[in-house]
Amino acid sequence: MADPLCLRLRLACGELRSPPAVDDRIDIVASIQTLSDSERRTVARWALACAEHVLPLFSADTAAEEAISDAIARTRAYSAGEGRTADEIAKRFVAGKAARAATTPAGAAAARSVAQASAVAHMGAHALGAAAYAAKAVSLAHKDRPDLVEKEVRWQLDQLTEPERVALRRLPPLGNDSSGPLAPGLLSQGVLGTTIREIQAQL
Repeated sequence: MADPLCLRLRLACGELRSPPAVDDRIDIVASIQTLSDSERRTVARWALACAEHVLPLFSADTAAEEAISDAIARTRAYSAGEGRTADEIAKRFVAGKAARAATTPAGAAAARSVAQASAVAHMGAHALGAAAYAAKAVSLAHKDRPDLVEKEVRWQLDQLTEPERVALRRLPPLGNDSSGPLAPGLLSQGVLGTTIREIQAQL
């Protein structure tokens, strides 16, 4: 088995152009947005809570709804310390594809919240993406009620445990690092960006 320290040094020196294949026996953090496997499992619980809070907004065909239900079950198991990280990473796009079958924009955002939660196994920063898409789902379902979006974000913050806050504080501010979902781009815009910035400010 490769020595974790040796692999980290080779990554830092540029001897490895990309991280080696995921192996549950070692914990290689190639990006500040990744977090350790234990931290990812910790914040996955909160990410899933955020997603499930807006799940009633999601409606689609049977296959898409089953895909979302499966992603939720897998993420819950992952947050409880079950399952292999590599397996979860391989399946992280399933829920995102299901979002395309949503019958409403709000439902699509709710499904993408689930997709972000299921992707926490890949990078811990996706937990903030799950919260952001949940807030976006509320904003799309109640376009004339911005107060409900604010209420949703407050609810999300109230659900955080101290270990989850500690782990999330290790992530870089939105837009300050290009090595993950918190890079300048989709999550830094509109309701998504506003939500993430508010959460990071309150951690």
